Amino acid sequence: MISFNYETQFQLSKETIFEQWIKETIQNEGCSLGDINYIFCDDDYLHKINVEFLDHDTLTDIISFDYSVGKQLHGDIYISVERVEDNAKDFKVDFDVELSRVIIHGILHYCGYKDKTDEDAKVMRAKEEQYMKVLVDLQ
Repeated sequence: MISFNYETQFQLSKETIFEQWIKETIQNEGCSLGDINYIFCDDDYLHKINVEFLDHDTLTDIISFDYSVGKQLHGDIYISVERVEDNAKDFKVDFDVELSRVIIHGILHYCGYKDKTDEDAKVMRAKEEQYMKVLVDLQ
């Protein structure tokens, strides 16, 4: 089950399309859906989590806690809407594009993709682009 939760005024439009897209991505990656919770929040909310649980005193756009069991994906994905807005401006892309990229980025981590090395980041970015095209077709 995929649930969308809000700790800010932001509301995701077209939740059902995003849910279908996420499910298809998980299936295409050879995994199965468990319980995935998206929590949309602001910078302060996510910063507090970053400090408390990861000991990182920085702002970030996404933090994911992976509780997957084998190929069955479970987890909590926290997304700072404020950070996504700023990143969209910095990268000169539409907010919805950057938000979609962040949404699928968390799922790709659960599917086993990493992004710590340049090579891993390149693979992750290619996967994000691949699935972003799928989302465009669903809309």
